[in-house]
Amino acid sequence: MKAYVFPGQGTQFAGMGKDLYDNSSYAKQMFDTANDILGFSITDIMFGEDAEALKQTKVTQPAIFLHSVILAKVLSTNFKPEMVAGHSLGEFSALVSAGYLSYEDGLSLVSKRALAMQKACEQNPSTMAAVLGLENEVVEKICNEIEEVVVPANYNCPGQLVISGSNEGIDIACKKLTQAGARRALKLPVGGAFHSPLMEPARAILEQAIDETNFSNGICPIYQNVTALAITNPEEIKRNLKKQLTSSVLWTQTMQQMMEDGLLSVTEVGPGKVLQGLFKKVDRKIQTESASL
Repeated sequence: MKAYVFPGQGTQFAGMGKDLYDNSSYAKQMFDTANDILGFSITDIMFGEDAEALKQTKVTQPAIFLHSVILAKVLSTNFKPEMVAGHSLGEFSALVSAGYLSYEDGLSLVSKRALAMQKACEQNPSTMAAVLGLENEVVEKICNEIEEVVVPANYNCPGQLVISGSNEGIDIACKKLTQAGARRALKLPVGGAFHSPLMEPARAILEQAIDETNFSNGICPIYQNVTALAITNPEEIKRNLKKQLTSSVLWTQTMQQMMEDGLLSVTEVGPGKVLQGLFKKVDRKIQTESASL
């Protein structure tokens, strides 16, 4: 079986999407529509050289979403997934590309999500850290023992887990995890504790927006972050999506479940090759490629 997967925040780069804009009138039209929906010219930032401007959450998330979704739309007849999944933000790209959400509704949700997350970060100073070389159970146990807010946020691949929480909690966790034998426990340059209870203010805002959005039947199952299971029911998809911001991204479990369900090849749609690398960490034999025009 063939899967199409969609990357999350952190894969952006200066100039992203310009080749799509220049080579496809359909893509150009979609980008122009995005500028109207967002109320600012995101294409000027995406196609420019100001990497710092691209790092703003309100820009980064829609930019990655646009790159992924527009590429999938331009592929058109070549886009034939039997399963889809997206890492965090990428779940929204997957939902639009597989037909569960319209392009306009998906972009609107992503924009609201980005702004709500930015606001939550300002309300609750917090951060994340990457933990390498420890079993998941060890990381989970240490997080549970800390009184501050610290939780597993992203199960990226075996031996690589990102934790999320208060600044003090992450400092304590990094020290304890290093003592427990982690190869590295490194704080990340992010402005907030994504996929933790500290994102509750953003989750509440996004939940209301999701409730007001129409979801349709898609063309194939989507493996969602909070369950790592294949879902096709639009109402169930909405329920899971509402939990995503305050729940762990079960990406390791998602990849393993896809393989159990017959996955043979993976096409990454959007900037970067991060997800292809993660699939290879689970099974070297999996065929991977980047989507291209």
